[in-house]
Amino acid sequence: MGTSPWTDASAQPASLRRRGAVLERAILDAALEQLSTVGWNGLTMEGVAAGAQTGKAAVYRRWSSKEDLVADALQSGLPRFDVAPDLGSVREDLLELCRQAREAMYSRPGFALRSVIHECDRVQAERFHGVIFDGVVEPTLKLLREVIDRGIGRGEVRADAMNGYVFDAMPAMMMYRSKMRGSEWTERDIEEMIDQLMIPLLRPERD
Repeated sequence: MGTSPWTDASAQPASLRRRGAVLERAILDAALEQLSTVGWNGLTMEGVAAGAQTGKAAVYRRWSSKEDLVADALQSGLPRFDVAPDLGSVREDLLELCRQAREAMYSRPGFALRSVIHECDRVQAERFHGVIFDGVVEPTLKLLREVIDRGIGRGEVRADAMNGYVFDAMPAMMMYRSKMRGSEWTERDIEEMIDQLMIPLLRPERD
């Protein structure tokens, strides 16, 4: 007995009938999932299409290359760093900022970003420089500048601490320990870094 075309249409999975922004969001989410599980080298346009429950052609119509797709996926998924902690002391502010960074690093977009940073070659990495700098580096440094500037105003931080070496110390340490030593940054790790590295680095000289 034949099947009515109307029956076929109504039985078609809703995911296959998605259009526009809904379908694009599903594809971007699937790309982030692929990056966070199989990494940059394992990600394929076919795998992303399968994860989004759509056809490969739907992916290629929107993104002509893996690099373009990943750049948009990262840009859409990276956490936002908008407000600097203000908990009354530079130590507490830095601890909270580190906790926020840790949460971002171990989120799905964070794992996706790290796979790009760790696995891409130099030419590929240049494609993502703007996304990483504008979406992660600069917002984090902006909040760090606010925390340190506020600490200077309270007399907790030496006046000449507003420089690039100081700003780089905490993010660089977190990335190094994460990449080279596999540190998961426990609460104790964060406290030790702040107390043994950042506070001595920032503390005003006493007569």
